[in-house]
Amino acid sequence: MAALATTVVPLTGVRFDDKLVAAAGGGDTAQTGAGIFLAVKNADSGSHTVTIATPETVDGLAVADRTMAVAAGQTFVIPLTDRYRNPSTGRAAITYDGVTSVTVGVFRVPA
Repeated sequence: MAALATTVVPLTGVRFDDKLVAAAGGGDTAQTGAGIFLAVKNADSGSHTVTIATPETVDGLAVADRTMAVAAGQTFVIPLTDRYRNPSTGRAAITYDGVTSVTVGVFRVPA
């Protein structure tokens, strides 16, 4: 898994499409927390599914992982709250059903 760097969005704003990188075939990891989000751009001709692992349990039952289908030609933004923080790594684990023409980036908006 590749560790995605977090771009802090200044109060004046920032262009973000030039900060996206190729999604890693084995998945990526990212910082979590308030104001942090994952941007996923799918330039492929078909839909791709992004899965964010949820290491949390409630009453001994696993909380389902978050999945998001990103249609062809679309860009999605997914909040990376601490719900996705793996206690052993301190980061979210993100996987993709395919990475052809998929680019991603992690951004933090200051409070």
